[in-house]
Amino acid sequence: MRELSLHLLDIAENSIAAGAKKITMSIEENSSTDLLKLKVIDDGRGMDQDTVKKVIDPFVTSRTTRKVGLGIPLLKEAAEACNGSLDLSSELGKGTALVVTFQNSHIDRMPLGDIPTTFLNLLVSNPVVHWIFIYRINDKEFFFDDEEIKTTLSDVPLTEPEILKVVREIIDTGISEVRTKNN
Repeated sequence: MRELSLHLLDIAENSIAAGAKKITMSIEENSSTDLLKLKVIDDGRGMDQDTVKKVIDPFVTSRTTRKVGLGIPLLKEAAEACNGSLDLSSELGKGTALVVTFQNSHIDRMPLGDIPTTFLNLLVSNPVVHWIFIYRINDKEFFFDDEEIKTTLSDVPLTEPEILKVVREIIDTGISEVRTKNN
């Protein structure tokens, strides 16, 4: 994977496969510490500590479609190559939290990619999940919680063209404003 947004997508898919009903994804950039931090926190099945230790092994996967799981090991390697780290904590029956950091200015740090499209795709393709997206640069933040939209829409699906357009605009504008205020 060449963009961090694709790693976020992969991790979110793991959360969904683990039965998560609520997933919080955050991206935090801090210019004073030169740190980029990505977090994915879910309320899925969780893992025991032995499984947590094995997850960073590319030859351990719970998927039946392939024999190796490369997402988290590749992300860990990419973070460590950029003076960062990957921390995975989990508790059976309570969920999982993955936090990965990068030196933001490191020449080898992969680009974020298309974060608005990643958020929108996750929201639309998994409407039963409660999504919270946070994008923060320094002290400016875009916070998106899909509950208000879903409550307002009631039985109208998020995939309706007009609804999709509005949600896309909310996400694009929110992220764009955070980026603009920090330049």
